[in-house]
Amino acid sequence: MKPDRTTFWNSSLILAATLTTLTFALTGCGGDEQQREYAIPRTLCGTAVDSDTLAPFLPSGRKITVRNKSYSGAKDCQVIVDKKLVFTTTQVWLEEGSTTAFVAARQSLDSPGQSTEAGRFRYSGYEAFGKTRGCVDTKYKQELYTIMRAEGSKHRDADAMKRLIVSYTKEVEKSPECTAGAL
Repeated sequence: MKPDRTTFWNSSLILAATLTTLTFALTGCGGDEQQREYAIPRTLCGTAVDSDTLAPFLPSGRKITVRNKSYSGAKDCQVIVDKKLVFTTTQVWLEEGSTTAFVAARQSLDSPGQSTEAGRFRYSGYEAFGKTRGCVDTKYKQELYTIMRAEGSKHRDADAMKRLIVSYTKEVEKSPECTAGAL
């Protein structure tokens, strides 16, 4: 029996559909989404950070660079993915008696409308501010504050920023930076 054109046509359609399905399955539904080819850091410039909570703020990409950009009175840490600044942390000494709301008002890119622990921490979906406990420079009458920003990230999550700033600030309180100014 000789196959007719209809049989040949149907076989070709089935083969094409099968190949298309396999292609989508192998390439992740045909999208060109990049995967994260770098490890999520566990510390940022020497200070431990909750890498599971940090991860969603970091995009896919090939290379991550964590760069210390400290200057007098502040310790800045930049997280760069594929040459794009994505996340920053800052530890800054400010006049004793300042409040986190004051720091946020001066340093915020937006208005972080949420707070916890009686205003000790202020945060939004992509930035957060904290005040350390016990990190006081008695000579210069300053206290140490923490700042985290994910301004280069598309991810927004206020609860995650709250967890990050609280855990990061607690790590700073255990660090040499906390007592560096106390003389």
